[in-house]
Amino acid sequence: MKKNVLISGGSGFIGRNLTTLLLAKGYSVSILSRTEKQNTGDVFYYKWDVAKQTIDEEAILKADYIIHLAGENIAEKRWTAKRKAAIIDSREKSTQLLYSVLKKHYKKLDAFVSASAVGIYGAVNGEEICTEDMKPANDFLGYTCQKWEDSIDFIENLNIRTVKIRTGLVLGKNDGFLKKLIPLFKFRLGSALGSGKQYMPWIHVDDLCAIYLQAISDASMEGPYNAAVNDNTTNTIFSKTLACVFGYSIWLPNVPAFVLQFVMGEMAVIVLTGRRVSSEKIEQSGFKFQFKNLEGALRDCLTK
Repeated sequence: MKKNVLISGGSGFIGRNLTTLLLAKGYSVSILSRTEKQNTGDVFYYKWDVAKQTIDEEAILKADYIIHLAGENIAEKRWTAKRKAAIIDSREKSTQLLYSVLKKHYKKLDAFVSASAVGIYGAVNGEEICTEDMKPANDFLGYTCQKWEDSIDFIENLNIRTVKIRTGLVLGKNDGFLKKLIPLFKFRLGSALGSGKQYMPWIHVDDLCAIYLQAISDASMEGPYNAAVNDNTTNTIFSKTLACVFGYSIWLPNVPAFVLQFVMGEMAVIVLTGRRVSSEKIEQSGFKFQFKNLEGALRDCLTK
């Protein structure tokens, strides 16, 4: 009988790619959705509403694994006080809902794997390489990720193996953050942002999905893992490489930080700051990146 993987946020960019991989590896997949959807083949849809704290409990009762990707897009809108609260609530309350059903039914999973982000190390620039044992930063990104991961600890307390995947910038075909950059760079209007010295820890979506697959299948994996290539890519390097893939050299000056701050408000820290991130722990687990070269990863994304 096929093992079932329940995915929250399964309709998003990462969820869609992960579903394809899991099906190819012989799993059946269930997806939590806010709207009614028709089951297709080995993909089953169940309704939930995080705001109302309601869920079709059959989804959890049927699951062998849960992969928790749900959460408001942190870069979608300006960070008003209301928006910040929504970002945190979407992560905490969705996990609380899953926890409540697991606890209610004494449901034992083989593993609970949750998304997190390298933003836990904070919106700062610096040369220090961030490892999983570092304390969360004392800023909005660090606080959000800490609250996110703290909510997952309640599930660990149910004696369920939990894994936290601290994700970098995800590269995929015309999706993720590349979706906004491609039109500019395609028409030779791309440039570096701010100083250009901020680091950009990145990962190809295929590698990220492979990490999730390993996290459910490898019983020795527990706790946080950075999911990003440690190649010291800065914003300048990334911008020049993306321009190169499109066949030209950047000719425009860097976009000044004050312009980005005016347009994006406080949220500009997402593009103006970035830290170096270690990939040692995930690689020591036996994981091998398929894409460790930035140019090769970008070319794959743009030619698929």
